[in-house]
Amino acid sequence: MNAVAVTVFVLLFVFVTVLGFFAARWRRGDLAHLHEWGLGGRRFGTVVTWFLLGGDLYTAYTFIAVPALVFGAGATGFFALPYTVLIYPFAFVVFPKLWAVAKRHGYVTASDFVTARHGSRMLGLAVAVTGIVATMPYIALQLVGIEVVIGALGFETKGLVGDLPLIIAFVILAAYTYTSGLRAPAMIAIVKDLLIYLTIIVAMIVIPAQLGGFGAIFSAVPEKNLLLKPPDAGSLNGYSAYATLAVGSALALFLYPHSVTALLASSSGSTIRRNMALLPAYSLVLGLLALLGFMALAAGVKDMPQYAPYFKAFGPNFAVPALFLHFFPPWFVGVAFAAIGIGALVPAAIMSIAAANLYTRNIHKEFINPGMAHHQETQVAKFVSLIVKVGALAFILGLPLTYAIQLQLLGGIWIIQTLPAIVLGLYTRALDHRGLLLGWAAGIVTGTWMAVSLKLASSTYTIHLFGTAIPGYAAVWSLVVNLVVAIVVSVVVRVMGMRPAVDATRPEDYLDPVGG
Repeated sequence: MNAVAVTVFVLLFVFVTVLGFFAARWRRGDLAHLHEWGLGGRRFGTVVTWFLLGGDLYTAYTFIAVPALVFGAGATGFFALPYTVLIYPFAFVVFPKLWAVAKRHGYVTASDFVTARHGSRMLGLAVAVTGIVATMPYIALQLVGIEVVIGALGFETKGLVGDLPLIIAFVILAAYTYTSGLRAPAMIAIVKDLLIYLTIIVAMIVIPAQLGGFGAIFSAVPEKNLLLKPPDAGSLNGYSAYATLAVGSALALFLYPHSVTALLASSSGSTIRRNMALLPAYSLVLGLLALLGFMALAAGVKDMPQYAPYFKAFGPNFAVPALFLHFFPPWFVGVAFAAIGIGALVPAAIMSIAAANLYTRNIHKEFINPGMAHHQETQVAKFVSLIVKVGALAFILGLPLTYAIQLQLLGGIWIIQTLPAIVLGLYTRALDHRGLLLGWAAGIVTGTWMAVSLKLASSTYTIHLFGTAIPGYAAVWSLVVNLVVAIVVSVVVRVMGMRPAVDATRPEDYLDPVGG
């Protein structure tokens, strides 16, 4: 066990735990109201929202998995860069509108908006269930980051003793989330992001200097890992897969409940727009983070005997911890591993709150107890947030990690099916709620079938058009099916003269005055 690294790691964890409980007093509001507990009172300004979104979107699993993908598969791993570049202009235009209508009507979730806009409780339920199901494996995957660094610190990761650190971490997470709501991860995200920026900046200076510079690093990487296979006469090969993966991931990212929750917690639409202009700073960090995969290849950490047991246990996910253990003193290893560990707690907290908001508003209140008072809503949400965390913890402790990764792969395919109801709904009522619901179902079935046909080993499904094979992200192909079905059914509904549902929103609700 690395005593110095463990000490630094534990001290930083204790610090953020205290911070999490203190957050209940920060920007104090009536935490008996769901919009206060679950959205921080919609009062987060530009700086806090920037840290909250950064902590929410750039998770511990990102810190581990992106370099691991570059380490194992090469250039394909860099798809994360164009997709984070694409998402911000999209969100700049779309999500201030969602914030404006949610603020005016007191909506807490995207499903609140869908139900009101399209006049369909069942469509709202479909969006809510999709969000909850897609979020659960995402929470479980955050544990991967903690599990890897706990193993790297020298702790046993198998059996009850090995599970204890994870259980303790999630008990602490559950306690301060229950007490402080969204304020806790918002405050902790500031610490987490500062630690990650510090870690990456130091790594970009120290590691290349010891490996002989970036020229030496790239020279040590096999050519097949540096370039995508170009198109040929019969197939677009990696090019179409890379492009659709970037576009599909960009369209899906802000549809996840935790992303919507962070956006709706902003103080204004202008706060969202400013953040979409500022968040590409994280894309720069993500690019540097991906380079750690090439550095691990150049350093040959996989062939070092002291790390062989860890690579056997964690696979390519151990590339980054091995790199830090090899090149840095123990105290800095503790800082870097704390950044990864805290980077798991922040998004896990936001995800559990977002899932709890969805269940409370769009399932419990809508179908089970419509007469709930404000404090009852919040109590249900607090209880559900605990259940969600326990479920995620049980998932990762009781089932192989492969299942969480496979379900997260499906989660991306499923969550993008909510795009027509949410995003297109902000601009038009041309699509009937019956068309949207059937399109959602067709997209879910098609995307799931594609992933299952690949044995859940990949999300890249190859279609054949005019004699050319086009590998692409299954989420994009299934979204196309979703849209076609939604449009066709909507046209049929109008031709048959069926009565449209009532829109509970007004045109002026979508006008977001610039300012604030």
